[in-house]
Amino acid sequence: MERVLANKVNWLVDQGYEVSVVTTDQKGLPAYFPMNDRIRFFDLGINYDENNGKSFLNKLIHFPFKQIRHKRRLKRLIDREKPDIVISMFGNEASLISGMDIKARKVLEVHFSKMKKLQYGRNGLWHLADLIRTKLDGRTIKKYDRFVTLTEEDMEDWGSDAGNISVIPNALTVFPNSVSHLDRRTVISIGRLSHQKGFDRLISVWSRIASKMPGWKLEIIGGGDQGYTLWLNQLIDEAGVRDSVTIRPPMKNMSEVYENASILAMTSRYEGLPMVLLESQAYGIPAVSFACKCGPRDVITDGENGFLVEDGNLDLFAEKMLALMQDEDLRRTMGASARNKSKKFSEERVMSQWDSLFKGLVTEE
Repeated sequence: MERVLANKVNWLVDQGYEVSVVTTDQKGLPAYFPMNDRIRFFDLGINYDENNGKSFLNKLIHFPFKQIRHKRRLKRLIDREKPDIVISMFGNEASLISGMDIKARKVLEVHFSKMKKLQYGRNGLWHLADLIRTKLDGRTIKKYDRFVTLTEEDMEDWGSDAGNISVIPNALTVFPNSVSHLDRRTVISIGRLSHQKGFDRLISVWSRIASKMPGWKLEIIGGGDQGYTLWLNQLIDEAGVRDSVTIRPPMKNMSEVYENASILAMTSRYEGLPMVLLESQAYGIPAVSFACKCGPRDVITDGENGFLVEDGNLDLFAEKMLALMQDEDLRRTMGASARNKSKKFSEERVMSQWDSLFKGLVTEE
């Protein structure tokens, strides 16, 4: 989401927009991705992440007070800056802005499926909280002038009859001149090391095929929770695939990774519109992905630029992986289709939709 934000605000500033980015937990750290010097930054110092990983009771006690502080500081900032448009990326500010008395037009964008919270798979009070929050999210979106989803599939889940919903996908900011030669025996999987990305499922898949394809390597690239990372390493050892699986930290410039990969594997439990699918396509890499909500169906046409697999079917996922690993001609055919399909998500095409949306909002009476 930070990368998508950086791409978007940089483009907007270049088009003459005045842009400010408001954070709650920045703690003096610089932005990870480069942003134009003309972009203004404001951190409200709420520090929600202090309570991450804490008990349900801890969050129940502290979250309401942080929301009160957040609303007060954000309202004060908006009143002072007087923006034409205020955009929420569906963080902790979403419900606050929806009920805020401001002159600015309100836009809400979502980067995950509607069912994200329910797909956490939590039990007890956490599950009850996820049910309630999902229901409240459905009410929140109706209070915005525009609600933007990444995919048609997600729009249907939220309710396409709401009247204020638009679909604008993530933009592919770079269309590389170089592509993968698809002759390296390397499978990549990229994303935050978390329950969402389902790397535990990928390790289980890899354990089914590693012995059949000697010389092939799986590279998992991402950072995240230390406990989850330790657990993944334990799964790798238990599966007996330590010699063919590597976990690497994330990097800003991924071109070398894509150029040396032959297959992208995505075993996420839920998504929005994953940038790794868009980027790997641009490098001509075929993908194998679970058909999770939401995103893969909008990017992959099964059998053309990759394979879509029934969510959770590990055996079928392994079968499709093997098909690509064993057939270089198939990889090249699908890779060429992938690169061609990636043009659908060009920056010019996607950002022009945002430009039209904003201009339409400020001219509406």
